[in-house]
Amino acid sequence: MEKCYSTDLSDDEWECLELLVPAPNKRGRPRTHGTREILNAIFYVLKSGCPWRLLPKDFPPWETVYWWFGRWRLDGTFERLNAALCERVRSRLGRNPLPSAGIADSQSAKSTGVGGEQRGYDGNKKVRGRKRHLLVDTEGLILKAKVHSAKVPDQDGLRLLLESARAGHSRLSHLWLDAGYEGRGRRWAEEVMGLSVEVVRKPPKPLPEEVAKRWAREWAKEGKKVDWQGLMPP
Repeated sequence: MEKCYSTDLSDDEWECLELLVPAPNKRGRPRTHGTREILNAIFYVLKSGCPWRLLPKDFPPWETVYWWFGRWRLDGTFERLNAALCERVRSRLGRNPLPSAGIADSQSAKSTGVGGEQRGYDGNKKVRGRKRHLLVDTEGLILKAKVHSAKVPDQDGLRLLLESARAGHSRLSHLWLDAGYEGRGRRWAEEVMGLSVEVVRKPPKPLPEEVAKRWAREWAKEGKKVDWQGLMPP
């Protein structure tokens, strides 16, 4: 009897995904392993973080699983699954399935010493590797992901992200960005994509009471009377 894992698809989950995964090709040799088994194995690797070669024997051979993972990644199967699930979740929340506002941000991550052009150095973060750009809705659901070299500036990475997201998210009209996208990144989103862009800045750190008192004492030495309480944020 095969062992069950917490990452395995339930019957209800499989019912939602079955029609979104390409059906087996009727030509050629019949599949030895079912689509559900392959997905269970992929989800196990993604959740546990184990190497492909250490996939437990309860799943299909790792070579088979890895082959299907690569094929579905290239033909857009995983993106279709994500888009369908996002629309389903938004509908359950009483929202329009297609979002009108999004949030974009990036993160640089270290990678191995191989990778060619997809690997670079992010001078701001002091990281050598790749950068992932994400576009999410106001519920935090991922709408689009773009992975590129870490040397690509955020302003240029934003363009790569939004260009790839344009077709599937035509209703998108507003975008929140952080201050790293000021300049040509924001201008491009407004002028070319026609989006209204709002830059969100970090709130100023509250001034500690002891620092305010110290400043008041220093100014008092110069003959300036300053109320330290007036230096505190409202």
